[in-house]
Amino acid sequence: MRILSFIILASASLLTTASEPITLPPLSTALTMHASFDKEIHADFSKGDRFGYVRKGKENVKAESNEEVKIAQGAGKFGGSLWFPKKGNFRPQFNNAKVLDYNEKSWSSTISVWLKLDPNKDLEPGYCDPVQIVGNDTKKGFIFLEWSKDESPRYFRYAIRPLFNIWNPTNVQWADIPFNKRPMVQVEKAPFSRNEWTHVVFTVENINDKSKKPKGQLFINGKLQGSIENWDLTLGWDPAQVLLVLGASYVGHMDDLGVFNRALNETEVKHLFEFKKGISELYR
Repeated sequence: MRILSFIILASASLLTTASEPITLPPLSTALTMHASFDKEIHADFSKGDRFGYVRKGKENVKAESNEEVKIAQGAGKFGGSLWFPKKGNFRPQFNNAKVLDYNEKSWSSTISVWLKLDPNKDLEPGYCDPVQIVGNDTKKGFIFLEWSKDESPRYFRYAIRPLFNIWNPTNVQWADIPFNKRPMVQVEKAPFSRNEWTHVVFTVENINDKSKKPKGQLFINGKLQGSIENWDLTLGWDPAQVLLVLGASYVGHMDDLGVFNRALNETEVKHLFEFKKGISELYR
């Protein structure tokens, strides 16, 4: 009986150990940057450079409100918002170091943002990328949220374009590649509106890590829309030149931008979606 009892207890212990969830670092620890856009274009919290910049000639200067990008007091999901009243060339950008933390060995990150617009009424013709991650050469990689240019209603997409020879070996235009042959998630009827805020989150996971499978995911209003999988997602950027860029041809409101240093799971993304005061709840 003693032997049998020992076996039962040992088995129960093994089952308990096997079923224990993997403990992830808390969201507050994973957060690397947050921009509330309540008072300025720059970040409220950052583990790196908190300032947003724009390119003027060969120099980067601090981004300030102007006719193309404004802080709209009280118009945000939480407080103020970043407002792009018209299509322009003013694109605030944030530096990589300690924010995105892109590197050449193993990179994972999550971007969270709230958007408010009617894409079919507010956007001008052509592609629109509200959020991009770019490096020193688009042929070495390009990550973006995008509204399509020709379809009506416009499709909403998340794409991770790796090295050019991987995603486009025959050198054809992006628009000419069949949808199912592109490294992207496409949503035909995304719930964007002038009257309601829409929460968008995208992740990158195990990028440049040869020992693990890379992946990207898109979430809208706390729900998974799709994944970019079964692709070689190798990027070739110079980490010193990687940027998080906002508002490429975007017309509408943007709020509560957050960056995390790992790929968040669906439960964590839902937590972000349900915050009453936004990402500032993680550090204030």
